[in-house]
Amino acid sequence: MAFLIDVHCHLDLCEDIDSAVERAKEAGVCAIIANGTNPESNLRVLELAKKYDIVKAALGIYPLEGLELSENAFDDLLKFIEKHKDQIIALGEVGVDYHTIKDKNEEQKENFLKIIRLSEKIKKPMIVHSRKAESDVLDILESSNVKKAVMHCFNGNMKLVKRAEDLGYYFSIPTNIVSLKHFQEVVERVQMERILTETDAPWLSPFKGGKNEPAFVAESIKKIAETKKMTHEEIANVVYMNYQRVF
Repeated sequence: MAFLIDVHCHLDLCEDIDSAVERAKEAGVCAIIANGTNPESNLRVLELAKKYDIVKAALGIYPLEGLELSENAFDDLLKFIEKHKDQIIALGEVGVDYHTIKDKNEEQKENFLKIIRLSEKIKKPMIVHSRKAESDVLDILESSNVKKAVMHCFNGNMKLVKRAEDLGYYFSIPTNIVSLKHFQEVVERVQMERILTETDAPWLSPFKGGKNEPAFVAESIKKIAETKKMTHEEIANVVYMNYQRVF
């Protein structure tokens, strides 16, 4: 049986979490990385990781939510994450987002740099959000000492995809690859050794009009296998090895 991996999920926001985790196990999922985005969700993520054996905690500060925190509150949250470093598998969800707020770019970049410094200090990989900020995010990461970065739902053009791959970063491919040509092209161009799978549940469902959940990561595997002309089992095995290498 294949071991499936969901490296980016907002499990605390999913409905009927007990049932969702059970369905994930039945589908062959052996690891769900639940990502935090703010102080409250970080606490929920830690509790989920305690409750379920397949759930791993990633603590983070979503870039837009980071803008809503005072400098002291932001720094306190970083201290909270550091305090729980032995209970987490990564820093996530973190990064920069230029899509929604257009006039806070420098503040976002400064916050991201603080998170990067924490990643370097506690030696944890990063799960990185980069919506409409892909070039700047790569610039910042390249100038850091971070070696293990997972580009979550990376929407940069193929030149930026190539740059991120050359820098040694990984791409987590969401379940809506079943209908989005961009992610299909990313998979075509990137070596399998740089590919991971995610759901971003409860969003980005592979099924039109439905809510996403970790079990549906199997749909990413199917589409990646079709694109790479490999078997489902071969894809799942490589993704599992990539997961072990990063986390």
